[in-house]
Amino acid sequence: MTRQRRRRIIHTRRTATGLVLAGAISFLAGMTDATGLVLSGDFVSFMTGNTTRAALSLGAGNFGHAAVLIAAITVFVLSNAAGIVLAHFAERRVFVVLGFVGLMLAGASLMSDPGLALPRFYLIVASMGMVNAAVEHIEGLPIGLTYVTGALSRFGRGIGRFMIGDRRLDWTIQIVPWLGMLLGAIAGALLTQVAGASALWVVAAFAMLIALAALLIPKPLQRRFNQSAAARASVQRAK
Repeated sequence: MTRQRRRRIIHTRRTATGLVLAGAISFLAGMTDATGLVLSGDFVSFMTGNTTRAALSLGAGNFGHAAVLIAAITVFVLSNAAGIVLAHFAERRVFVVLGFVGLMLAGASLMSDPGLALPRFYLIVASMGMVNAAVEHIEGLPIGLTYVTGALSRFGRGIGRFMIGDRRLDWTIQIVPWLGMLLGAIAGALLTQVAGASALWVVAAFAMLIALAALLIPKPLQRRFNQSAAARASVQRAK
C-alpha cells in the first residue's frame, strides 16, 4: 500500500468518525432544544431566536422576559467558554465534555418543582453551550453542533462555489448537523408529548451514552476535533 493511499484511508476514517460523532451530538442538541422549548417556551440552544425575542420583548415593554432571555444568552456564551477550558485540560476531551453535559441535564431533570423552572431553563442552556466544545472541527472544516444556521449557510455557499466551477465537496458535511438537529428535535417533541418533563431523563441518558461511546475514540483523534483552525493551518503550512 502506498503512503498516499494510506493517508487517504486514515483521512476517510477520521472524517467518518467525526461526522458520526457530530451527527449524534447534533441529535442530542435537537432533542434538548425541542424538550426545553416545550417546557419553558424559550429556546435553549437557538440564541439567534432568543436575541430576536429579547428585542421584541424590550420593544413591547416586557422587560422581565427580555431579562430572562438576555441572561440565557449570557449563560450560553459563558458555558461555551467553560467547555473550551474543560476540553483543554481533559485528556479524554469528548468524554469529559459530554459527561458534564449529561450531568447538567440530569440535574435539570431533578428540577420538577414549578418554582425551579427558571433555574432548570438556565441549566439546560448551559448544557447546550458546553456541548459545542466537544467537536469544533472535522479535518480542518468548522462544524456547528447547535448552530445549524451557520451550517446551512456554509452548505449553501458550497453549492454556489460548485456551480461556478469549484469541484471540492468537503462542504457537504455541513448538512450532517442540520439533519441531526432535525431528527433530534422530532424525537424530543415526541418524547415530551409522551413523558412531559421526564423526557429530560431520556435526553440526559442519551448524552451519557454518547460520552461512553466516545471512550472508543483514540485520544489523538479527539484532540484533532478540538484543534483550532489557525493551529491546523500552521501545521499544514509546516508540512
